[in-house]
Amino acid sequence: MRLFLLIPALVATILTTTTVAEDHHYDVVVYGGTSAAVTTAVQVKKMGKRVVIVSPDMHLGGLSSGGLGWTDSGNKNAIGGLSREFYHRVWRRYQNPSAWRWQPKDEFGNRNQSPPGKQGDGATMWVFEPHVAERVFDEMVGQRLIPVHRGQWLDRSPRGVSTQNGNITSMRTLSGDRYFARIYIDATYEGDLMAAAGVNYHVGREANSVYGETWNGVQVGTLHHSHWFAAPVDPYVVAGDPDSGLLPRISGDPPGVKGEGDHRVQAYCFRMCLTNHDENRIPFKKPPGYDATQYELLLRVFDAGWRQLFDKFDPMPNYKTDTNNHGPFSTDNIGMNYDYPEASYQRRAEIIKEHETYQQGLMYFMANDPRVPEDVRAAMSKWGLAKDEFTDNGGWPHQIYVREARRMIGDYVMTEHDCLDLKATPESIGMGSYTLDSHNVQRYVTPEGFVQNEGDIGVKTPSSYEIAWGSITPKQDECKNLLVPVCVSSSHIAFGSIRMEPVFMILGQSAGTAACLAIDRNCAVQEIPYEVLKQRLVADGQVLELEDSYAISSRKMAGVVVDDRAAKLEGNWKSSTANQKYVDGGYIHNDNIGQGEKSATFETKLAAGDYEVRISYPSNANRATNVPLIIFHADGESRVQIDQTKSPEIEGLFISIGEFRFSDRAKAIVCVETESTDGYVVVDAVQFLPKQD
Repeated sequence: MRLFLLIPALVATILTTTTVAEDHHYDVVVYGGTSAAVTTAVQVKKMGKRVVIVSPDMHLGGLSSGGLGWTDSGNKNAIGGLSREFYHRVWRRYQNPSAWRWQPKDEFGNRNQSPPGKQGDGATMWVFEPHVAERVFDEMVGQRLIPVHRGQWLDRSPRGVSTQNGNITSMRTLSGDRYFARIYIDATYEGDLMAAAGVNYHVGREANSVYGETWNGVQVGTLHHSHWFAAPVDPYVVAGDPDSGLLPRISGDPPGVKGEGDHRVQAYCFRMCLTNHDENRIPFKKPPGYDATQYELLLRVFDAGWRQLFDKFDPMPNYKTDTNNHGPFSTDNIGMNYDYPEASYQRRAEIIKEHETYQQGLMYFMANDPRVPEDVRAAMSKWGLAKDEFTDNGGWPHQIYVREARRMIGDYVMTEHDCLDLKATPESIGMGSYTLDSHNVQRYVTPEGFVQNEGDIGVKTPSSYEIAWGSITPKQDECKNLLVPVCVSSSHIAFGSIRMEPVFMILGQSAGTAACLAIDRNCAVQEIPYEVLKQRLVADGQVLELEDSYAISSRKMAGVVVDDRAAKLEGNWKSSTANQKYVDGGYIHNDNIGQGEKSATFETKLAAGDYEVRISYPSNANRATNVPLIIFHADGESRVQIDQTKSPEIEGLFISIGEFRFSDRAKAIVCVETESTDGYVVVDAVQFLPKQD
């Protein structure tokens, strides 16, 4: 059953059905059909408890079986347990020659497998077709005889969830069925059970001031990746004439002030599985309600010379793709989903249908409209939906990409400080490692009169990071027998990294483990001793901590360390992780151009005293041999030069640039300059080590 098919008449039919409703009794009820729901239920069954998956969806796996076959994984070594088992099972499927219907296996090769070419128990495959993923999920629950009640939607009225003394006692679905359990787990993308149980949550972006963050809130002026208008594009129906009105899909509202909070959520889309193999291709069709004027802005993007259309047609086996949003005007339906997280089922259905019409229309437009440049039209016309995917829905994905909806405010709130390793995260139940990633949330008109997107963020995490046990538990005074492994307690920007499918599966397994331990100990989920939980998670293969040998955490170093992320930069520097080792998330370099125009200044307040000053950089033969440094200290300033072709002698990371006395009345400053340098200048971190008396 598709969510957008729940039109009012159907909802009324469900609510007034004469079918006899049933009562179901289990130890654990898992609500949702996502990948996390599967791993949660599997873990509960492995630990000997009675469990049921109550799924509003007819297909298990959520986005992992809904088109997102190009896994956003980050550091794959941080993925263990049932999550890693899923990717191993995918690999096993593709060892069968029958899996390669359209493409020779050797032609696809070892793409996105780890380790490449490995055989046996440790082999994993991180790219896959949607139907393969769904079969794996069905296999995981089927082998353990886990019941799955499909098409069962939570009754979100006041009678839908019953509570007593801080515990959920039962949940009711629109069919009238009631589910009784000791522990409930909300594994949906929307957090409907969590909200109905009265647990506190947040929708939208918090202000940076709420958690002392940098990358939360409105991000006007921040331009990451390629999802923005790099060239000036006029937003008006008649170019240059504001009185003619705005083109479709541009907001006339002010974007807000940088860093302030708002109600907006990042854009949704469908992750399409496309193919250019004619025998398996469904040409793009004009959808009902098609309106070519909705894509006028894209024509202006093409007129500005943009031609990166196929950069996110990520290859899948059998000549297929996982096609994602890419560029300033693409499959992300920016600004059209703000009320989705808390909307009624009927309203969500309308939003999903509008997204479907927009995206199907976009593909038809690019392949057929004569105003689209001929080179684009000809190339796009070779693609279409895959006949053998989503066969009950004409090749179209059954799951919209809900990138974020509600986020619980639980016992512990994950923030960018956790993800960027700027603080110690307590009581790990799993790990994340992906970039702090948010898609755009709005498209607006700049003060200069051009169109621009806002909200896209891509900040690399310095290493794999721990996810706190308290981030999947509500506050105890709100609910004692609920766990939330998907709509986790986190800020908007931290969720941008956590929200990856492998991580949801990790957190699902941890939630399932905690549910069983709470039952065994007859206690609230919040009262489970962490050491007991940790012992079982480790025994079941979860990765709870991981030291990346090439990314050294500044937080764990002696003295005061200032990373390049905190440096004040003059000129355009480029980020890199190509050479190792480095401090935190990588380093920056001057691209060996603009000598004398670029500089990087590291500054900090120190207690008065003598310090050894060290600087880090990954060496390479293409580095400058004459990098000038200026150290400002209590006795004035000192100038030195360093040769960055030579390997750092201190732990392969730092070199010492001298001992200096610093006052507590002025900042300690180290400036890296580029004047007359003879190669690449690399900037990573500066360490101030106090000298002992």
